[in-house]
Amino acid sequence: MIIEIRAKNVFSFAEQVALSMKADMRNKKFATNVHRENNFNILKVAGIYGPNNAGKTCLVRCIRAIQNVLLDKKSTAMANIFTNDPIYELGVTFLADGKEFSYDFKYNTSKKEYLYERFSQIFKDQYGNEREEIWLLKDNEKQEYSCIDEDMLAMMSLVAQNNILIYLVDVGKFIKLAEMKKILLNFASKIDIINMNNIPIKKTIELMKNENRLQEKIVSFIKNADLYMENFEYVDMDDIKVNFERSEERPEEKVLDIPDKIMDQIRLVSTYKGVQVPSMLFDSTGTKKIAALASYIIEGIEQGRILVVDELDSSIHFKLTRAIVAMFNNELNRDAQLIFTVHDINLMDCKKMLRKEQIWFVHKDEEGVYVYSLADFTAQEGIRDTTDIMEKYRKGVLGALPDPELIYFLLDLKGNKEGGSMDEE
Repeated sequence: MIIEIRAKNVFSFAEQVALSMKADMRNKKFATNVHRENNFNILKVAGIYGPNNAGKTCLVRCIRAIQNVLLDKKSTAMANIFTNDPIYELGVTFLADGKEFSYDFKYNTSKKEYLYERFSQIFKDQYGNEREEIWLLKDNEKQEYSCIDEDMLAMMSLVAQNNILIYLVDVGKFIKLAEMKKILLNFASKIDIINMNNIPIKKTIELMKNENRLQEKIVSFIKNADLYMENFEYVDMDDIKVNFERSEERPEEKVLDIPDKIMDQIRLVSTYKGVQVPSMLFDSTGTKKIAALASYIIEGIEQGRILVVDELDSSIHFKLTRAIVAMFNNELNRDAQLIFTVHDINLMDCKKMLRKEQIWFVHKDEEGVYVYSLADFTAQEGIRDTTDIMEKYRKGVLGALPDPELIYFLLDLKGNKEGGSMDEE
């Protein structure tokens, strides 16, 4: 599970920002929203609000960039273009097998070099006291090196910088480095990142091909999300009784990431009033998104994965988004995690759904981009668990709210047209 994401001079973030999933245990409300293990208290869910183009998606991109680096894939991050500094910094603290670890790195986009790496384990006692054990420190800028595998220490200044250390040396020769690589790989491989406007349907197809308990749960989720659907299944082409050439019901929009195996998608069928129809061709945008999203949600909760969703409420009814959030907050969810960006203020509910520290904002002004939690607002500032948070947000008290003033644009446009007509006369 993710405990904290850190970013500096990357994408829209010039200054250091952090998204924390640490639970404030002074707050006793919604205890099931917190995963507790070995004195660590981690939020199962976090929702991120803010206007368009403020930086919400950039937080998602930071998580993806960290994941790619840890999985030895091409880095997807870019330094902030307004600082003229080619070096960006990313870091993550996470829980793995009941232990807390932290990993940070710096990357020079001009030289394509990793200038800095730091990996450590954090120990926490029952009183909240923390102790850190550094496994690896590789700082090529300051020429500072440290490694828990002493045999590696003499080599560190000589190792290339075009990748992180675990992919530059044979870790099989170093016990702790091998363990570090395993920890980082296992963590990164548990992350699923999706954009609701372009969801890969492949996972749902693969899980629907074989009858099992997971498939049954996916079907149940989709059917409950669409009140008129009688069934959802993967069938043989011979079982589909639709003449595609005569059909005029094909949607024009591309709502899903369509792979080469398009016939696999045709074989995903929905049943309405006893008639089977290909979901891709006949279902609404929202239903198709639900079908694609269902496998990530069900598998995520079953296997304790981390699901990161950009624009969770895109084409999805607000009751369904609330239900999805409730699934992850439920006490039956042991260690799965959901982090999402959203505009739907119906989820901004501290009375029935979320703890204050589960609601995050991204605010942008002329000075920069800011990432902060609702928990940063105190009772003295009028923000309590019983406060109508949605109303406070509407009024702009919490920031991270667009102020488009479209009515003035409309009046100005109307005035110009009327003025133009008068001039012509």
